[in-house]
Amino acid sequence: MAWASGIETVAGCDPVPASEDASFRRYFRLRSDTNSFIAMDAPPEQEDCLPFVRVAGFLEAMELNAPRVLEADLDRGFLLLSDLGTRRYLAELEGDPSCAHRLYGDAIDTLVAMQRRGVAFQAQLPPYDEELLRFELSLFRDWLCGRHLGIDFNVDDERAWQACCDLLVANAFEQPRVFVHRDYHSRNLMATERGNPGILDFQDAVEGPFTYDLVSLLKDCYIKWPAERVWQWALVFYRALDVSIRERVDENRFRRYFELMGAQRHLKAAGIFARLNHRDGKPDYLRDVPRTLSYVVDLGSRYEELGFLVSLIEEKVLSGTST
Repeated sequence: MAWASGIETVAGCDPVPASEDASFRRYFRLRSDTNSFIAMDAPPEQEDCLPFVRVAGFLEAMELNAPRVLEADLDRGFLLLSDLGTRRYLAELEGDPSCAHRLYGDAIDTLVAMQRRGVAFQAQLPPYDEELLRFELSLFRDWLCGRHLGIDFNVDDERAWQACCDLLVANAFEQPRVFVHRDYHSRNLMATERGNPGILDFQDAVEGPFTYDLVSLLKDCYIKWPAERVWQWALVFYRALDVSIRERVDENRFRRYFELMGAQRHLKAAGIFARLNHRDGKPDYLRDVPRTLSYVVDLGSRYEELGFLVSLIEEKVLSGTST
């Protein structure tokens, strides 16, 4: 990158691609004799670096382990960042599942800290409002069911779909509001020697439901754990919450919040995977659709209200995405 070559700290370093991203952002690693840095190239026509810079500042103030912004050219979409290394949670977990207890324990502790310390900053974030929640649900309806699979909704289907959307939106709005990372999962967490985990891809942070990041972490679109294990991890988070929250939200209510929040997220994610394929020419994410939607199917026995969704996914969506 010509821009980075003009920065004394990394002048003369050869950029090496560091990672892929579902967005238009590109990342390059720059190594000097003693340090490593990340250069971000985020085309201003598609990406706005300012939220990244702002949220990075919030996370630094919270003393959490996230990239520090060292240099910035917002007009051209260039950032120079500290480097959190190459050990993604996903690769660590797939390579050695026995490390799950330690890695998830650290990630849950960090999430609790983010929500507690984030109280000072959450009002400065965009709200996770009804318009955004419903738009995200529409991604499943429009991109996966409609564009990708050609599924037509009749009048009864549309009524049942809207009832499910109403249920999931209401569930989100009943919950305590916190600082929400919004993509807190194994591909955005780095295993680090100090301050584990390192936190990436935080620029879309919002003020929203307190179970959102937890369900992103534990009901991950890229790796799946046994349901009972997931629930035990969720309880670790719940028991670490402030007493004031647990007095308002008992364990049964927490479980309902957590599980229905997951349904909203997984419908959204499946829709995004279809959009990445058709709009952005990134078909690899389609392989994650069956795993992602299996979480919704798993809820069928507990939530009669999701019957339409479970039937739709089992009978039409998963059969279509597996071919």
